[in-house]
Amino acid sequence: MKQDMLMPKMGESITEGTIIRWLKNVGDTIDKDEIILEISTDKVDSEIPTPMAGTLVEILANEGETVEVGKVIARIDSEGKAATAPEPAKPEKKPPEPQKQTEEETVPAPEKERPAPSKQAPAPEKQQPAPQKPAPAPVSASDRNRFYSPVVLNIARTEGISNAELDRIDGTGVGGRVTKKDILHYLDTKGTTTAPAAQTAPARPSAPPVPARPAAQDGVEIVPMDHIRKKIAEHMVHTVHTSPHVGLFIEADMTNIVSIRERNKETFRRKEGISLTYMPFISEAVTRVLKEFPYVNASIDGDNILLKRFINLGIAVATEQGLIVPVIKNAEGLNITGLARAINDLAARARDRKLKPDEVSGGTFSISNFGVYGTTIGFPLINQPQVAILGVGALQKRAVVINDAIAIRPMMNISLTFDHRLVDGALGAQFLQQVAEKLKNYDPGLTL
Repeated sequence: MKQDMLMPKMGESITEGTIIRWLKNVGDTIDKDEIILEISTDKVDSEIPTPMAGTLVEILANEGETVEVGKVIARIDSEGKAATAPEPAKPEKKPPEPQKQTEEETVPAPEKERPAPSKQAPAPEKQQPAPQKPAPAPVSASDRNRFYSPVVLNIARTEGISNAELDRIDGTGVGGRVTKKDILHYLDTKGTTTAPAAQTAPARPSAPPVPARPAAQDGVEIVPMDHIRKKIAEHMVHTVHTSPHVGLFIEADMTNIVSIRERNKETFRRKEGISLTYMPFISEAVTRVLKEFPYVNASIDGDNILLKRFINLGIAVATEQGLIVPVIKNAEGLNITGLARAINDLAARARDRKLKPDEVSGGTFSISNFGVYGTTIGFPLINQPQVAILGVGALQKRAVVINDAIAIRPMMNISLTFDHRLVDGALGAQFLQQVAEKLKNYDPGLTL
């Protein structure tokens, strides 16, 4: 029996979604809750599971199409029947798929759907070169001009991977981009074999082929923006056009927090299963101060100021797809341990593209930690419709003057970018000074 699959409702404020990619073709058998497609909203990309088991018999919304919530996007035969006669035209969108299926699986159903009997004879000849493809894989990658995300570059620097060696890693991301999983897989493989790095690539048969991309003759590669990058670009232009940005920064003495972390980190890891970082301390200090400065936690609606009596704290996360800001709802009710759990969970699911749209919306204040890349100071753009964002720099030991004596202390620059329509310089400076004081005055004997 055919059943409709609807565009799912992925959040209270989400009314439509754009189909990025179908992971199944017409005629494929699918299990209940198996991922069948990827959908993008103006908040985040999501992998969508099937609501039932059966056979995908009809696709009604094409890739790139924006569909309202509740509309039918596909039909599934829950009795597992093969595709019906009107369906063969659908697979023509992806002509390479028949070869993929003949190499990776022996299911004959998709071949029957493709009306190309005249090409069945030479098919074996086309398949013969396939096993030979791994041979040219070790070709030099020195003439590649590839983009690497900050996450990948940070891992490469930490592990001592040179640019030439990085270029030899095959990428499974969009357009052949090297993802975090790719470089970690490379490091694991590198540590267990003496074969050259380039020769490890054929060991991953699941890696998708790198699509050809147009490039101008002068050596400029043309890479179309994906959906998330487009939304990030639109959002950044919108925030600059909306808010008059002002930035301030101050130094925070992190001596007590460093002491707390060093004393508690091993016990915390064993008890919670996650690392204890500085971000939970910073987040808790911010939530405490926001209670005292509600206008920094507000938003503007026309000529009205919306004061929020709750704190939904956004934590910026760098992912392979771009910057995402998942939100910890009601952060004012969490202690350091609770904030550490929430930050770790949201960051992990952000990188794995497992966030729900509601988890990246409704924020009232945000924190951007660019210090993880060694940057000491910066002024991030405000995340609309919020009116302020805190920037966190790298922790560094510096010589400071304390009671007329020079001492070496772990210091951190923190910055505040704020909307000057609502937050004046005096208010912003007072807020920032109070955050620095909270960080400095944590009880060094605190046990987590």
